[in-house]
Parts: sequence; structure tokens; C-alpha cells
Amino acid sequence: MTVSNKQIVESLPPLREVIARHGLAAKKTLGQHFLLDLNLTQRIVAAAGDLEGCTVFEIGPGPGGLTRPLVASRAKAIIAVEKDPRCVAALAELAAVAGGRLDVREDDALRLDLTALASGPRAIVANLPYNVGTPLLIGWLRQMPAFKSLTLMFQAEVVDRLVAQPGSKAYGRLSVITQFSCATKRALTLPARAFTPPPNVDSAVVHLTPRLNRPADVGFAAMEAVTAAAFGQRRKMLRSSLKPLGGEALLTKAGIDPQRRAEELSLAEFENLARFCEPGQCPD
Repeated sequence: MTVSNKQIVESLPPLREVIARHGLAAKKTLGQHFLLDLNLTQRIVAAAGDLEGCTVFEIGPGPGGLTRPLVASRAKAIIAVEKDPRCVAALAELAAVAGGRLDVREDDALRLDLTALASGPRAIVANLPYNVGTPLLIGWLRQMPAFKSLTLMFQAEVVDRLVAQPGSKAYGRLSVITQFSCATKRALTLPARAFTPPPNVDSAVVHLTPRLNRPADVGFAAMEAVTAAAFGQRRKMLRSSLKPLGGEALLTKAGIDPQRRAEELSLAEFENLARFCEPGQCPD
């Protein structure tokens, strides 16, 4: 009888035993909060959808709470990027039974171009370290067409920002550039007590897929520039905050009242601002 990936994973020792054996006390400097409840990690992998044939990247796997259901999934391969050498050692026993499908790499994900490590289809499924989650996301958004999906855990307030709509308190630069690149879906919320050690806030998982109707004539760099200027001084009218990019002249071209503020603008209006930025003011 053939032993399935799921059966192999279920035969492994409990995660708390792995943590004790390798001395894996979570490090605050690395933003580590381990999720050890396999029922929850299985739900995160389920939220990622069909991974068959995909190379899945996991960032900050820690002792392997999320890595185990990824290995049990139908993913073609899993590349786990871990900065902490203690966790790399702990993941070795999982890699040993994964049939060559799990590649554990000791590296800093902020320095890596994931698209250069494997051909498509590619997906990312990760409980991101709190201290680098947003910079990692922005880097991946720049390459979003290269990924089938991103299923990512952040602090709940960060996910609030990713899915926020105009006029809400959470709506800001991150909302606009994420929704410019992706279709966004809040998948689940996890209480702080689910983690070891518990963080000070709840966490949430967001599922992001490449936006099919993204306008071809608007570049990501231009959207970054426009949103950075607009939300950098969000209490000011746009005629003031966008002055470095053309101010009232730019707003007139885009058909936007100069007295409005950034949090009032829709995604389509930000796209229009980026579309009308003059060369040299907004990046290509």
C-alpha cells in the first residue's frame, strides 16, 4: 500500500517535542510567533486553494507548523526560506521524509527574488514574521503576475488595511497598491492565544490573486509614487500633497477636485492620477 504525504506528516513527532529538542524559544528580534495548532495551519493551506502543480514558497517556517500541511498537500514542491539556523535544523527531519519535495533554505527572504528560484506556477503561503511582513508584501506586489496566489498571515490590523475601502480609517497607501495589483479576500482571523508566544494583537490571513482587469497603461512604480505623496500628508488637500508630482495641473488632467483628500479617492481615481503623471515626475 502506498503511503500518502498526509500519512507521512502525521507520523512525525509533535511540534512541541521538536521545539524542546532544538531549543526553539521564539526570538522577538526575528518577529517569531509560532503557530502549532495543525487544525489551524491546515485551514490556512485550505485557504490557498488548489496547489497541485505549484511550487509553494513559505517564508519563516519556524518549527514547521505550516510546513507540515504544505508537505501533505498536492503542491509539486515547497521551498521554505528560514533565517534562523535553529529552525533550519528542526525542519531537516521533515525534509528527510518529504520525498525531495521540501527544500529548506537558510536565507533572508528580503534579499531573495523568489521568481528566480523556480518556474511557474508559483504560490506563497506563509505566516510572515511581524517585523518584515509589509516590506516583503510590497516586493511581491511588484511581481504579482508571476504568482498564482499569495496566502499570507499578518497582524489583523495589516489585513484590515489591505482590504479597506475609501473613506474608512484603515484605507491608505497599502490598500491602494495592493488592490491595484490583486483581488483581495480576508480568509480567516486567528486570536493571539493561538500562537506561542502569544503576540499582543490578533492575526488574520489574506488571500491575494493577480487582478485580471488591472489597466495595462498604469505602472506599479507610478502608483507607488502617487500613493506615497497623497497619503504621506493625508490630512492635506491633494493640491498640496501632490505638489511634487504636478499638483493642481495633474489633478485637472485626472479630473479630480484639488480640494479632496487621499482617503476619499477610489482605486480608479488613483489609477488615473498615475496615468497622467508626467515623465520625470512619476516613474515609468
